[in-house]
Amino acid sequence: MGDTTDSIDLKYRHVFEEELTGLQRRRAHDPSCTVADIEGTLKNLYIMDGNNWDGRSEMLQAALSATIAAHELFIAEWKKETQK
Repeated sequence: MGDTTDSIDLKYRHVFEEELTGLQRRRAHDPSCTVADIEGTLKNLYIMDGNNWDGRSEMLQAALSATIAAHELFIAEWKKETQK
């Protein structure tokens, strides 16, 4: 792998972990936070991802993709937890 690919992968992993940690903290410290709130944010992230008319750098795309993935995972885990 080249340096650019390594940098993009590192960025993705960093953003993913930071987003997931932030979502976990929000849930723990904001009793008004619901799955629907996080789903609303995810919906807007999907819109941002689709609104790429001018193109974005690979680094910015990696960050947005990681943010989306973190939200998707967080929602899935929360829903699974509440179904037990």
